[in-house]
Amino acid sequence: MLGWPDVDLLAVTTNSDDGGRRAGYARYALDLAGRGDVPVAAGADVALGRYRVTPGLPREADYWPAPIPPAPGPLDRALDLLEDSIARGATIVAIGPCTNLALLEERSPGILHRARLALMGGYLFPPREGFPSWGPEMDWNLQVDVESALRVLQSADPTLVPLSVTVETFLRRAHLDALRSAGPLARLIARQAEAFARDEGNEERYGRVCAGLPDDTINFQHDPLACAVALGWREGVEIETLPLVTTVEGGWLRQRVGEGGAPTRVVTRVDADAFAALWLSLVQ
Repeated sequence: MLGWPDVDLLAVTTNSDDGGRRAGYARYALDLAGRGDVPVAAGADVALGRYRVTPGLPREADYWPAPIPPAPGPLDRALDLLEDSIARGATIVAIGPCTNLALLEERSPGILHRARLALMGGYLFPPREGFPSWGPEMDWNLQVDVESALRVLQSADPTLVPLSVTVETFLRRAHLDALRSAGPLARLIARQAEAFARDEGNEERYGRVCAGLPDDTINFQHDPLACAVALGWREGVEIETLPLVTTVEGGWLRQRVGEGGAPTRVVTRVDADAFAALWLSLVQ
């Protein structure tokens, strides 16, 4: 987003934070990119007890070049930033759980109806053949805080960038040399990609197993694709308006296309190679 032409990044809020650690990481990354002007606020904390499981954080020394000071703060500060952004007509890109948005709707009923919102998440159909055969339980952003996700989907008119599509995107080991030779934030991404590759082993688990992915797939570009769609990238995606029925069954969010469903914009296909080229050009 920082490299996208004519974009004004108004603010960043965090979800499933842990005493401000995620906010501290976001602050560090923005400062590294020379964007100390962008406000960051710690949002919903794991201590609120709203999450299915406690989202963890990886070992800091493996992913960051130095200890990063946490940036805790009052939750209302994050909600204020979201409310102000909506009032200014900004697009809200939700690339984590829906907790902050649900809390904002609780505080200011009806506000999400006015929001321009893109959500990374949703599961209407399984991934295509050649990609990881994940089920809806892998849709972390919507499943880790089901009640918040349901409230947001019922209160807003979002564009969904679902897991079944984002799983076709990739960050490759072949991309790392270009990142290492670029700016400080790109070099940090390369460092973290290598650490992630050691921790998760996605090359072995998916890259060399799934015919639709490059052999050297380190990670999936779930969140960057959602950001690109939110910013208006249409050259490499297809978006359909589908009647979406959303329920909670046995504690899990379930979505299907059905009569009487809410008309919802859903990304249904991506040109993964085109997106990889776009992303790499922007982060350098």
